[in-house]
Amino acid sequence: MVDQGIPGQTAGDQRPPVIFLMGPTASGKTDLALQLCKVLPCDIISVDSSQVYRSMDIGTAKPEAEVLRESPHRLINICDPAEVYSVGEFLRDARREIDDISAAGRIPLLVGGSMLYFKALREGLADLPPANEQVRAEIEQQAADKGWPFVHALLAEVDPEGAAAIHPNHSQRIARALEVYRVSGQPLSQLIQQQLQEGRGVPPLGNDYRIAQLALIPTDRAALHQRIEQRFTAMLEQGFVEEVKALRQRGDLNADLPAVRAVGYRQIWAYLDEEYTYDEMLARGVAATRQLAKRQLTWLRGWPELGRLELDFQSGDSAQSGEEVLSRALVILRSSAIYINVGG
Repeated sequence: MVDQGIPGQTAGDQRPPVIFLMGPTASGKTDLALQLCKVLPCDIISVDSSQVYRSMDIGTAKPEAEVLRESPHRLINICDPAEVYSVGEFLRDARREIDDISAAGRIPLLVGGSMLYFKALREGLADLPPANEQVRAEIEQQAADKGWPFVHALLAEVDPEGAAAIHPNHSQRIARALEVYRVSGQPLSQLIQQQLQEGRGVPPLGNDYRIAQLALIPTDRAALHQRIEQRFTAMLEQGFVEEVKALRQRGDLNADLPAVRAVGYRQIWAYLDEEYTYDEMLARGVAATRQLAKRQLTWLRGWPELGRLELDFQSGDSAQSGEEVLSRALVILRSSAIYINVGG
């Protein structure tokens, strides 16, 4: 396998560096991030829409406490599960942390699988209309009556480009996109593009930073699926069900909150509501995680200026998740002209 370098980088670029490390769930992003921190002056920023929530540790695969003490991860445990954490809030928080790390003379290393967050960082985000509770309530009532796929179809009628980028069951994103259209009269995708062209909203991170983008890409889908099943089973053995029980016992959370709708949590919540048997919950949790990995890989398939680190999980070679992957990552980073002397 030959890894692809990152095109479009020039040695004379004086912008400070930022590294994106992306990939599907269970591909080994955290392991590689920790290895990079041992050889580069990096500080990690989590790019994970579920790890922002406190008391959600096992199911979000947060690094263990000892790892976090040695290599702190920013933007972990910053929200209560009852809160809704938006893309705009992430951009605000991530930019603050990036600026802080860079000002200290270190390299921000953004690690995770929330591809929408990475896309918003790379491309910027428009200054969108504020939430409208009345319009949102009307949309949610339509969904309650006819289902989110029906509401997704309504969105497709007015914003086909935006709807094509949203899964028919992703209720929060569907509702927001349709809400923006009903409030502003403009499709969300068109509004974002127009405002960015006019210099409004959150500008692309690349205006101020040079971004090197790495992605872990498993070459065998079946092997990745096996890893996902093994990891989900391990989470259950570590107390995943008990973690969700503790969240339910708070009394202020419900199945419609983004935190509870996270992969795995949603299935266990339904199991505790006696909608599924334990075996059905296990099967549905694994299937949902596989679908998440599929969506993440779909995002990455057309991702521009991407340094691909292809992984063969079937080879049985432990170096695939250790020194070999690190070495190949450093080769790609050197090719970006950011770390021209690293390892050389």
